[in-house]
Amino acid sequence: MMSTGGLITAAATAATPPVTTPRDPAREAAERELSKPLYHQNDPSLLDRALRRFFEWLGNLLDSASGASPGGGFGLLAITVLVLLAIGALWWRLGAPRRTASSAQALFDDGIRSAADHRTAAEAHAAAGRWSEAVQERMRAVVRSLEERTLLDPRPGRTADEAAAEASVSLPDHTAELRAAARVFDDVTYGGRTADADTYARLRALDTTLTRTKPLLTGPTA
Repeated sequence: MMSTGGLITAAATAATPPVTTPRDPAREAAERELSKPLYHQNDPSLLDRALRRFFEWLGNLLDSASGASPGGGFGLLAITVLVLLAIGALWWRLGAPRRTASSAQALFDDGIRSAADHRTAAEAHAAAGRWSEAVQERMRAVVRSLEERTLLDPRPGRTADEAAAEASVSLPDHTAELRAAARVFDDVTYGGRTADADTYARLRALDTTLTRTKPLLTGPTA
């Protein structure tokens, strides 16, 4: 049998409503608690999350590409290999990108030397197997020789292309060879290409031929 005191206590408890916390303050309290560093020690870093999203995007992209390409993943791999082979073939065929004539620098980059001096330097480079330097010096010898013969006016800053175009006026039968020589000089000097013995031999032959060619002093007829 419950005592009178027990009945009073039970009645008081039943009459008192339970203690509750409003929804918004409770949520804010929970957020404050969960924001403590203690709960985030093992969370991935910002870089890890960014990398994870990137690889997810890349995986989805490859999945879409393999699904769209014939043969699925194997077809995508075959297409990629073919594209790389095509790029390699173009690079081998065309070589490094050439600099345009507008970006070419002056033909002579040092003090004034005679055509004979440039020829001597060219032959020394050729004897040592330095074909690129030999081609450069032989082209300078060609242009300096034309200046010494007054077929070209001495002009600082002239490029190999400009010299070839101007010399073609008085040497029209050698226009193609002069332009080819200028292109070789630009390719070797600015385009990153390497000359060889045959290239130098052609330029030396042109130099010898031009020294024996009678110029067209009046210029081509209209």
